[in-house]
Amino acid sequence: MKTRLFVSTFFLLSLALLTNCNNQSDKSTTGTLNAETNNNKTMDKAQLTSFGKKYSEAWCSQKPASVAAFFSTNGSLKVNADSPAVGREAITKVAEGFMTAFPDMIVAMDSLITNPNGTEFHWTLTGTNAGPGGTGNKVKVSGFEVWKFSEDGLIEKSIGSFDAAEYNRQLKEGVK
Repeated sequence: MKTRLFVSTFFLLSLALLTNCNNQSDKSTTGTLNAETNNNKTMDKAQLTSFGKKYSEAWCSQKPASVAAFFSTNGSLKVNADSPAVGREAITKVAEGFMTAFPDMIVAMDSLITNPNGTEFHWTLTGTNAGPGGTGNKVKVSGFEVWKFSEDGLIEKSIGSFDAAEYNRQLKEGVK
């Protein structure tokens, strides 16, 4: 089993991937999903914004299975260059790693942007690395996930990205 710090390093921010526990500003510029995003199900801006906010709340809930519930049964979550977590059980483990490492984690949705590659979920994760073996330092990192939706309206594929070097620096030194 990967260490919690490793899981936190590569997945927290991606999973933080999401909306806003504090109902922070919605700078959403999403439109309707269309055939260019390989989705048969369409969501208008309001539906997509609601989805993103609920996803963000799930990351803040300290209930890892709540995050996985936003993914199709065989959905996947990939962060940076790491191998994807495939299936709800694997995604639950990733979320659990972040939630354990950051018991006060907040994932705020910064914006949603729909383009031909999918829907981009931009987020900012803040929290204190106070879990077992944690550094006790606060982190604040931003990143985004590119979502592809399945026909059931859930995430089929999420590819996340964040500045891992800055994240690791903050784990060691805290936010500056």
